[in-house]
Amino acid sequence: MSNPLLQLRPLGQSLWYDNIDRAQIKSGQLHRLLEEDGVVGVTANPTTFEKAIRAGHAYDEQMHQLISEGKSAKDICDLLVTTDIRTVAEMLYPVYESTGGQDGFVSLEVSPELAYDTPRTLEEARRYWNMIARPNLMIKIPGTPQGIAALQQALTESINVNVTLIFSLENYHRVAEAYVSALEVRLQRGQDIKHLASVASFFVSRLDVLVDSLLEDKIRSTRDSVEQHKIASLQGKAAIANARLVYKEFREVFSTAHFASLARAGGKMQRPLWASTSTKNPAYRDVLYAEELIGPNTVDTMPLETIEHFRDHGQVHLSIEHDLVEASNILTSLEQVGISYEKVTQQLQEEGIQKFAASFSAMYQGAQDKQRAMGTV
Repeated sequence: MSNPLLQLRPLGQSLWYDNIDRAQIKSGQLHRLLEEDGVVGVTANPTTFEKAIRAGHAYDEQMHQLISEGKSAKDICDLLVTTDIRTVAEMLYPVYESTGGQDGFVSLEVSPELAYDTPRTLEEARRYWNMIARPNLMIKIPGTPQGIAALQQALTESINVNVTLIFSLENYHRVAEAYVSALEVRLQRGQDIKHLASVASFFVSRLDVLVDSLLEDKIRSTRDSVEQHKIASLQGKAAIANARLVYKEFREVFSTAHFASLARAGGKMQRPLWASTSTKNPAYRDVLYAEELIGPNTVDTMPLETIEHFRDHGQVHLSIEHDLVEASNILTSLEQVGISYEKVTQQLQEEGIQKFAASFSAMYQGAQDKQRAMGTV
């Protein structure tokens, strides 16, 4: 296997593609990613859809039809998005069947504007689940306290959930607990748990972006060269350390005797999904995060650019559990230099929700702009 992407699967990592774009579906590019690069799942978020709908003319034909039916911009966006999701779900269904429901999923996000509203998040999750009506759909729900309550209820209703925008260890632990509790509830009711699936999307590179900027501030604020060197040595380290400790927590949660009883009844692990694995800092290796987080029972959802870089020069080895003591020491050292892990991860979750909510609004605005361009508004 000369393609490094194809070497991930034998090591237990599933490659998912972080984008949905109708132009890529029509051109056959998505099909090639499935066939040639070993992609076994697809994730979407408001930002990728907003860009896709604004760009080019791939959606024009359906938009003309929906406009002629008198649909609002919001309804048009809903129908454009769910059409793509359903198409991709059908493309991935053979993977879903051949992997016994382990992979072959496509994810669709409820509006992040509802991230702090449990009832409305649940309402949207149910609406999308019933509208798309595919067993290999996952509904993306943010890992806020309100979102965790919603995702636990959605799982008990047999709705597959991709829990998104997780940044901290504590947040991850609460998400994993909610998933296990949902399995328990269904089993106690005598309901099937074999076909229920969930992943916990842990965001990676954004942590380094924020922490590195804070470290730069710390370096500028001192003239002590020893202290400057100590602080600089932490740059580019936080994100990988954080994810490795999450994987350690994952191993602990899903290796207990308690979970083993759920597994015997058909319950699947809630795998960690590494999101935001593109490298934001050009000073770092362009496949840094993808290379350093490879391990069994994980998913990496990569954007196209990262897939292309990894295909070209990715180095594949079991890396996820490398030097866990050092990973813990890095987070401790960050606290020692005055960077609060709790504050940073909370800020990132809040900013992530704000950015995705803004993309939802931009997507609706994009639909309105196209309506105007078509002379119908």
